Amino acid sequence: MKFGIIKERKNPPDRRVVFSPLRLEAFKNQFPQAEICIESSNVRVFADEKYAEKGFEIVSDLSDCDVLIGVKEVPIENLISNKKYFFFSHTIKKQPYNRALLLAILEKNIELYDHETIVNDKKNRLIGFGRYAGIVGAYNGIRAFGLKYDLFALAKAETLADQNALIERLKRNQLPNIKIVLTGSGKVAHGAKEMLDAMKMKEVSVENYLTKTYDVPVYTFIDVLDYNKRIDGQVLNKEDFFNNPREYESNFERFANSSDIFIAGHFYGNAAPIILSKEMLKSSKCKLKIVADISCDINGPVASTIRASTIADPLYGYLAKEDKEVSYTHPSAVVVMAVDNLPCELPKDASEGFGEVFLKQVIPAFFNDDNEGILARAKVTENGKLTTNFSYLQDYVDGKE
Repeated sequence: MKFGIIKERKNPPDRRVVFSPLRLEAFKNQFPQAEICIESSNVRVFADEKYAEKGFEIVSDLSDCDVLIGVKEVPIENLISNKKYFFFSHTIKKQPYNRALLLAILEKNIELYDHETIVNDKKNRLIGFGRYAGIVGAYNGIRAFGLKYDLFALAKAETLADQNALIERLKRNQLPNIKIVLTGSGKVAHGAKEMLDAMKMKEVSVENYLTKTYDVPVYTFIDVLDYNKRIDGQVLNKEDFFNNPREYESNFERFANSSDIFIAGHFYGNAAPIILSKEMLKSSKCKLKIVADISCDINGPVASTIRASTIADPLYGYLAKEDKEVSYTHPSAVVVMAVDNLPCELPKDASEGFGEVFLKQVIPAFFNDDNEGILARAKVTENGKLTTNFSYLQDYVDGKE
């Protein structure tokens, strides 16, 4: 079987790659029967020469490969018929802007394996860049605080080499005794927590966070039952929240009134309550100065996230009393960081980490008859049709949704 590492062609350019030269060498050592080649790229964080030094062939044509592996969507004109492809297609949630891509994949008889659909038998995702989104998102949130109050001017994350360089920059600057609330329980949130812990910031309980004052910066790490409550007053468990989200309402106001920075690392389900509402932000009691929305659901659970921002221009201001965007330098604005492709700012680390997990979780399935069902569960299309697991997309394909 021949594997090809494809060139990323989406704009703005994405420098990430699924396999670094080091991880690809580990792949070849573990499965010497595999053939592997690299499509030449002038944007990839690892230069072609680094792969060539490991003995991999650099090519301009991947048409003789069986499996093609990339990160972002492949432009329709670059799709090769009758191949197996791995990339983030952004189609499985019926995204309107990529319907044409899914149609082309079906027309070209491509087997699509979306990175988001690679799950275990309990339907938990196995791979992704979430940790790196959290790492960069936390850094950007603190950078925004420094810029808003003219306390310090951290370099942009994209200009620094790796996570250690980000941490070193954060440690150079003294924060006042602010409070930071971090939501979530997955890889994104834990990536952000890594950064706060690396700064030696003190973590405190919800009760202490809400009732005590501190002479040092502190943070609290909260999950869904900390910022949501049942409308009928019952206190149940997380399973009840996930099964009955419409029976809940936000209890985040107490954090909005106690926090200087909100780092949003949660996963948001469509039926879940709004977390930070317009009304909370308008309140005279609201203390929030920065919202670092790593989750970045537009017009979703965080009312100040009215659009995604970009790596080039990561900050904007939200003026709550008028519900509109203003300059982040506006004295009454909440500064919003809502970059929707944060891992791109840390391409080397993100690529290394992603490849390590991809090699462990996915590649063996090609050589053990997929004995754990990894490929079977992940396959979105086959023989020009949607697979059974993704038949819910048929109306989307047919243009009925």
